[in-house]
Amino acid sequence: MPEGALAGIRVIDLTRILAGPFCTQMLADMGAEVIKIEPPAGDPVRTQGAMVDGFSWYFAQFNRNKKSVVLDLYTDAGKAALTHLLEGADVVVENYRPGVFAKMGFSPERLKALNPRLIVASVNGYGSTGPYVDRPAFDFIAQAMSGFMAVNGDPDGPPRRAAPPMSDLVAGLYAAFGVVSALQARHRTGRGQQVETSLTGGLISMLAYLSAEYFATGENPTRTGNNHPIVAPYGLFEASDGEIAVAPSNDAFVERFLGALGLLDVLRMPEFATNADRMTNRAALNARINAVTCLQSVDHWIAAINKAGCPCGRVMGLDEVFADPQVLAQDMVLESRRAGRVPIRMTGFPVKLSDTPAELRLPPPELGEHNHEIL
Repeated sequence: MPEGALAGIRVIDLTRILAGPFCTQMLADMGAEVIKIEPPAGDPVRTQGAMVDGFSWYFAQFNRNKKSVVLDLYTDAGKAALTHLLEGADVVVENYRPGVFAKMGFSPERLKALNPRLIVASVNGYGSTGPYVDRPAFDFIAQAMSGFMAVNGDPDGPPRRAAPPMSDLVAGLYAAFGVVSALQARHRTGRGQQVETSLTGGLISMLAYLSAEYFATGENPTRTGNNHPIVAPYGLFEASDGEIAVAPSNDAFVERFLGALGLLDVLRMPEFATNADRMTNRAALNARINAVTCLQSVDHWIAAINKAGCPCGRVMGLDEVFADPQVLAQDMVLESRRAGRVPIRMTGFPVKLSDTPAELRLPPPELGEHNHEIL
């Protein structure tokens, strides 16, 4: 097994639930030694979600490739053990509310004195400055407070959250990016630094063209459901046995899509000639398209539209996704095995490195499994 890109980096993981563990798992996947510090009761996620053979597969999804050490950080002995670990670490990641880690005796000043090369990464709800700094936050609240929820949903319906915990996942990604950026900076300067990201800040950055439209017009974007806010046609269309997702993101793709449907003449009509015209008359255009797509199956249209060179796909359930030949070819389903337990299936590594690839090196740990090895 080749060494990972982050081999030789030791990470002390004080995080729990999702955002922080997702960050540290990405570091572990890339070869870092990640030591997950858990309280005597364990990460709360160990008792949540689907349990198989007495083990939480929710926990497993975000904690592979880690070592588990139990420490009671409310005791002097626990704090002393953590102090010793931090002295020899490269990175520590925590997701307490701002100020809590300092109150536990690990202020930025003490950490810098303890280990000047230490990178201290924090993931929290709103950031460490501003009027909301002391508020608790979870994904649902972050989706609401970031504007993310307000732009999701149908035009005539209420705001909707995205089903996956987007703020946790985005914050985890940004935290991991911040850590590797700080490691590169340390390579030049020899010094560690503070890294911080938040659930709300991460989601705000993901508003993308929706924030651009707001900045340009001063108007809140309207919810568009499965339609695109600035492109038409675009979205889900009804086949005889299900839906097809089609994304003609420019005029050339629109021609290919409508050509596959035998509807090229539509573009000669003044109400559909330009994207602006099609946006104004989107309901009428979608009705024309659905009147044709409903006559054939999903398979028929996927083949025809792909042949025409327009991006499209079927709407797949997870049972279809994890049996799909493309997904399997990309190794996006992994299986972790350990003695005495049912093999655990989990999603794979979306980033592929040619020389130092991510690897499944360790199964998700039992609580305190590595106390003897580490302490």
